[in-house]
Amino acid sequence: MKGGAIMRYLILMILAIALVCGGCDDDDISDNDGTSDSDSDTDTDTDTDTDTDTDTDTDTDTNTDTDTDSDTGPVECNLGEYIGHFTIDTQSDVATLAGYTSIFGALRVECPSCTDLSELVCLTSVGGGLNIESNDALTNLDGLSGITSVGGSLWIRYNHALTSLDGLSAITSVGWILAIWCNDALTNVNGLSALTSVDGHLTIMDNDALTNLNGLGTLTSVGGDLRIGYNDALINVDGLSALTSLVGGDLWIRFNDTLTSLDGLSALTSVAAEIKIEDNDALTNLDGLGALTSVYYLTIFDNDALTNLDGPSALTSVGGSFSILYNDILPDCEACDLLDQLSSGPGSISVYDNLDDSCTPVPANCS
Repeated sequence: MKGGAIMRYLILMILAIALVCGGCDDDDISDNDGTSDSDSDTDTDTDTDTDTDTDTDTDTDTNTDTDTDSDTGPVECNLGEYIGHFTIDTQSDVATLAGYTSIFGALRVECPSCTDLSELVCLTSVGGGLNIESNDALTNLDGLSGITSVGGSLWIRYNHALTSLDGLSAITSVGWILAIWCNDALTNVNGLSALTSVDGHLTIMDNDALTNLNGLGTLTSVGGDLRIGYNDALINVDGLSALTSLVGGDLWIRFNDTLTSLDGLSALTSVAAEIKIEDNDALTNLDGLGALTSVYYLTIFDNDALTNLDGPSALTSVGGSFSILYNDILPDCEACDLLDQLSSGPGSISVYDNLDDSCTPVPANCS
């Protein structure tokens, strides 16, 4: 009996083991197969759900992405002051500076491929210089419309596609030099309409399409030189009508081939250093200098159409040299008459190679 019981026990154990092993194999098969694994269920969704999501993926993403890429929304002006100098030479650099309200150092924009500065809209001041140079594709400066002051110099040069300075319309002062050079497509400077002072030099040179300076109508003070030259299309300087003095420098108006009038300088009473009017082929008179009372050096040189010097009728003092030279149709007597009205100076006189009209009588101060 005891032996038989053992035997039955062993047979039952063998059967149990066989059943257990058989279950694992079936599970493995159904899993591999994935069929009855009711996983077949959703897998028959063969992703037929193909995610019919083709659906909202037809959200074609055009939905939100119609923000054409920059769905960053309006720039948040919450980054405060950028400490140091910053150079923009790629379009992505513009985005890096977005959100800052001021720059402690200088800002240089020298980016041949940049087309848009609008992300700089938060900037209100630049503590150092602002240099906008060699931006071949940039047509406007609209992103700089919040800047009211530049602590150093403002250079705008070699921007061959730039047509407007309107983005600078909030700037009221420049701490040192303002230079507008070699901007081939620039037709006006209307964007500088809020500018009242330039502490250093103001230079406007070699802007081939520039026809007037009307945007400078509120400028009252230039601390250094005022130099206007090589602007082939410039007709007048009427935009300088509020300027009363050059307290520390020269007035140079040179090589402006179509300039016909200096009437815009009618409020100018004194020039600390030199007035040089040179090689302006269409200029016929100096009537715009009617309020001028004193200058240190006076040079009128090689103006082919200049016929008289009646303009500076209030001039009484020339401290240094008085030079009237190579003006082809200007009678020498005009220079002599101007000399004769002076009550002070000059230190030296050079009057020659103008139209020799044999002044009679020769004024006492002219020999």
